[in-house]
Amino acid sequence: MTLALIDYQAGNLHSVANALRAAGCDDLLVTADPDAVARADRIVLPGVGAFGACAAALRAVDGLVAALERRVLAEGAPFLGICVGMQLLATAGEELGRHAGLGWIDGTVRRIDVAGTDAKVPHMGWNDVVPQVEHALIVPGEAYFLHSYAFTGAHVVATTDHAGPVTAAVARDNVVGVQFHPEKSQRYGLALLERFLAWRP
Repeated sequence: MTLALIDYQAGNLHSVANALRAAGCDDLLVTADPDAVARADRIVLPGVGAFGACAAALRAVDGLVAALERRVLAEGAPFLGICVGMQLLATAGEELGRHAGLGWIDGTVRRIDVAGTDAKVPHMGWNDVVPQVEHALIVPGEAYFLHSYAFTGAHVVATTDHAGPVTAAVARDNVVGVQFHPEKSQRYGLALLERFLAWRP
């Protein structure tokens, strides 16, 4: 089973790769090659940084978005987006202007609203993951978050609390995205990655 970890110069690849190997992935390919992505059994899209810069970096790799759409949306390969990789699933993001996302899940990524509270932005540190609907990959627990913008829209399967509900995970068919960092979430994160490696949506 080949897992493609997408390298588009916008993710914490080393830590994510190590976590995937620790979770049991023994055929990990770190790549931005569309042909390799088109053949992968599973795909993970990480992401760290501003939404618009990450979206531009992904689109800058010729043929990569088309390969992802074909392999994931048309052919049903299991997909996991992490942090900004999850946010890119949205229709658009509003960080430093409005930028188009992949549009795989209807929604917008907006700055977390902490007005009138003592909460700070960015939302940083350990926080609860609270499932809103049953999903094979998402279970209750604590995970590590680091973000200033959050998804609002459809197909939310888990939330956390930071001056009110904040999306922690989205899912639609064979696509899952998590706002938290599994690679920094110790046993909870490794268990999530283990479930992803075994998942047959």
